[in-house]
Amino acid sequence: MEIIKLHYPNDEALSNIEPSAAALGFFDGLHLGHLDVINTMKEIAAERGLKKAVMTFDPHPSVVLDPKKQRTTYLTPFDIKMKKLEELDIDYVFVINFSSAFAGLDKDYFVKEYLISSNIKEVIAGFDYTYGKKGSGTVADLKLYEEFNTTEVGKHEMLDSKVSTTRIREYLDNHELDKANAALGRAYDIEGIVVQGEKRGRTIGFPTANIEPNYRYFMPAKGSYAVTMTIENDDTLYKGVASVGVKPTFHDNARLTTEVYIFDFARDIYGENVTVHWHYFVRDEEKFDGIEPLIAAIDSDAKIARELLRDL
Repeated sequence: MEIIKLHYPNDEALSNIEPSAAALGFFDGLHLGHLDVINTMKEIAAERGLKKAVMTFDPHPSVVLDPKKQRTTYLTPFDIKMKKLEELDIDYVFVINFSSAFAGLDKDYFVKEYLISSNIKEVIAGFDYTYGKKGSGTVADLKLYEEFNTTEVGKHEMLDSKVSTTRIREYLDNHELDKANAALGRAYDIEGIVVQGEKRGRTIGFPTANIEPNYRYFMPAKGSYAVTMTIENDDTLYKGVASVGVKPTFHDNARLTTEVYIFDFARDIYGENVTVHWHYFVRDEEKFDGIEPLIAAIDSDAKIARELLRDL
């Protein structure tokens, strides 16, 4: 997969780019709605003998356009999104730097300088895709150009609403992990490195791996979860229970941490890169009146998580 980074003004030499079908969008999360667009693109590319391309942006447009709702955490941070797109067998990813200057471009300029100049022959976009200054360009506008064909993909609905990144973030923020995973079409996952922690868990019989996320992920809400975890260069799928929170039993105003108690596991894995897959919500974070109630709660969490993960 070739990643082609574009800026404004667009001075990237694109003469060697082969004709392609391109899916347009930000694609944070690569959820089922996004996959509808990408899979449609792949079908059209195969029919017409074109390269498979995705045109996206970095950073999220809200960083430039919406100071009150800037999105600086992601379901799939840039490097993870690139990795998942490569797994989808994409040939080209055009990454446009979303700057203030780019945001102010006329919609026709965007089409000519970024779509037509990139040798894109088929454009595939969701029904609500917009582009150009103040989002003035729509899919209907794209259909007017003769230099490429445009295919509009309808909304992917779940629970009587459109599957969207915003909705998935709301699910994760409200402990509705089952809905988030259904919309994603997979268990939500976060990559990180195992770091030294307070080592309090081992003193109470539940040694945990402290996970420092490698990127600016949107984290699930505070609480306990049934999870699986993979370790880089290790094919085993480990099961466990994860805690996201501030350890209120021991701290006031502590930073958010993620700890995973891995079942039946005794290895030292400090420094290892791991991926945590979030499957089920177990309970809210609580402040306990002492160690014994905490131990009982963790033991209960582990039993619940073992049962929930039994068939994985």
